[in-house]
Amino acid sequence: MAKHAMILAAGRGERMRPLTDARPKPLLPVAGKPLIVWQIERLVAAGFTELTINVAHLGEQIEAALGDGTGFGASIRYSREQQPLEVGGGIATALPLLGDGVSVIVSSDIYHDYDFAALGPHVEAMMANREPPHVHMIMVPNPTYHPQGDFALRMGRLSLEGSPRYTFGNVAIYRTALFQELPRGVSLKITPLYRDWIARGWVSGELFTGRWANVGTPEELARLEALLRPASNGRPGP
Repeated sequence: MAKHAMILAAGRGERMRPLTDARPKPLLPVAGKPLIVWQIERLVAAGFTELTINVAHLGEQIEAALGDGTGFGASIRYSREQQPLEVGGGIATALPLLGDGVSVIVSSDIYHDYDFAALGPHVEAMMANREPPHVHMIMVPNPTYHPQGDFALRMGRLSLEGSPRYTFGNVAIYRTALFQELPRGVSLKITPLYRDWIARGWVSGELFTGRWANVGTPEELARLEALLRPASNGRPGP
């Protein structure tokens, strides 16, 4: 059975302007590929071939570039938003495409070398058992711009307080029923939902210490490009 994933690609990328004035942020290239294509290829390689992508700002460019996913060995469906609905609203609005089950959901504006295949056992366990955890989050070491992190990770579970604290890496598995009662077509931030779910003991997590970057500004994109491009001495990049 094909595994499902959703890629969040509806944001306007205001901090990335002027690069995103005429091109959606997920299509900005790094090391020869659009950011979103790195995600698609890694998901497909791990068996996540049923993909949903939400689009808003210049979304027609994303649809034209990716098509129905055949060229990537995937099947892509699009959840179209008139205006970006934030993460919570975007997922809730896409729920008819995600269905009742379990889905990996990842942001399109990050770069990483996390192996999505590692999520397979968590997906299978969540599908086989209706008990918590209902969310499994990939955490990363705190970047310099976010030194306090988001949540504490201890013995495979997330908590609101305590230490050590890490930053959410924008990759997670969700039981889609969590979004069933939320309104569709309405902007909704997801951080309050995370805090509620964590307080209830519903969220597990793991620490990923490999390459990860949140690409939020032109400067961050340029740094990532310099890191991934082959160095002048001939060493490989990605």
